[in-house]
Amino acid sequence: MIRQPPLTAIPADLVSASDYERYALERLDSHALAYLQGGAGDELTCAANLQAWQELAIVPRMLRDLRGGHTRCQLLGDELQHPLLLAPVAYQKLFHPEAEVGSALAAGVMGGAAVLSCFASTALEQVAAAASGPLWFQLYWQGCGERTLALVRRAEQSGYRALVLTVDAPVSGIRNREQRAGFQLPAGIEAVNISSPALVPELAADDSAVFDGLMAVAPQWGDVEWLCRQTTLPVLLKGLLHADDARRGMRAGAAGIIVSNHGGRVLDSQWPALKALRGIRAAVGAGVPVLVDGGIRRGTDVFKALAMGASAVLIGRSYIHALAAAGALGVAHLLRSLREELEVTMALCGCRTLDDITAGAVRRSDDWS
Repeated sequence: MIRQPPLTAIPADLVSASDYERYALERLDSHALAYLQGGAGDELTCAANLQAWQELAIVPRMLRDLRGGHTRCQLLGDELQHPLLLAPVAYQKLFHPEAEVGSALAAGVMGGAAVLSCFASTALEQVAAAASGPLWFQLYWQGCGERTLALVRRAEQSGYRALVLTVDAPVSGIRNREQRAGFQLPAGIEAVNISSPALVPELAADDSAVFDGLMAVAPQWGDVEWLCRQTTLPVLLKGLLHADDARRGMRAGAAGIIVSNHGGRVLDSQWPALKALRGIRAAVGAGVPVLVDGGIRRGTDVFKALAMGASAVLIGRSYIHALAAAGALGVAHLLRSLREELEVTMALCGCRTLDDITAGAVRRSDDWS
C-alpha cells in the first residue's frame, strides 16, 4: 500500500520515467513494490526487456522540411494525439486511491487511450463513465465461453472500443520476489469485475494442478475464433512472440497483435518483445495494427519501436510509478514528457510524422557497417 502521501504538484526534479520510479519507491510499501517491480523467476526477462532497447542505435537524417510535424496516429478507427497507450495493470488501488479512474482520465486528457485490466480494482462501468478518451478492455478467459462472454457484453455496453485477449498467461508465473515478501492483496482491494474465480476442474490426488486443472480450461485457437464471432468489437491478441502464432491469430479473426512477454511476469528467460517485433510485422503485413510493450521508458524507445514496425506502444510499470507518485496528474505528466521526448527525437531524425519513421532510422548498436 501507500507509505507516503502522493504529490499534489510536480516537483522540478521529476522530469523522466526513471524519476517517477524513484518517487514511487519512496511511497509504496514492500508488498506493493514486490507486486509492481517483480517478475518471474530470476527476473531475467525483466532485465532483457530494458536491455533490448539499448541494443538499437538511432541513425538521424538532417536538413529536411519538418514544418507541420506531429505525433498523431490512427488506431482502430480512433485518431490519437500520440502512439502511447496505457497497458492493462491489475489492482491499481494498491498504488493510489484514484486507481484505474485516474489512469484513464490522464490518458484521455492527453489525447491517448488506455487498456483496462480484467483484474481492475474499479468497476469497468465506473472507469468508462469517467474516461474522456478511448478505452479497450483486457480479457482473461474465464474457464468457459459463457462467463467470458458476460464480461464482453459489459464492455460493449459501457462503450469500450476493443477487446484485448491476453493469451500468454493461462498459468500465473512463479514470482519469487512476491513469495519472499509474502504478498497478498490488502482488505478492500480485489478484482471487482470478476464475480468468482475462473472455472477449474476438481482434481484427484495424483492430478497436476497445472495440466489437469488450469490448462484443462485454458483457451485454444478455436476459442479465439469463437470469441471473434461473438462480438463486433475488434479483438487483439496480447502476448505473442512467434510469427506463426501471429499468422494463426489473424486467421482466427483477430484485428491486431500485441507483441509482449507480459513484462517478464509470467515466464522467465523469454525473448524480449522488441526482438520479436520485426518478424511479427512481416508475418501479418503492413495494414494490421501491431503494438509492443516491455521496458519502454523513453521517447527514443517509442521511436525505435515504430522503426521496427510497431503501430503504437503500451507502457506499464512506468505509468504505475507515475500514478503512485502523483495520481492522474502524474500519469498525464509522464505521457506529456514521453510525447515531448518522441517529438524531439523525430525532429532530430528528420521525421515529420510517424509514417516517416522507417526501418532505416535504427541499426543494431554493434553494427559498424
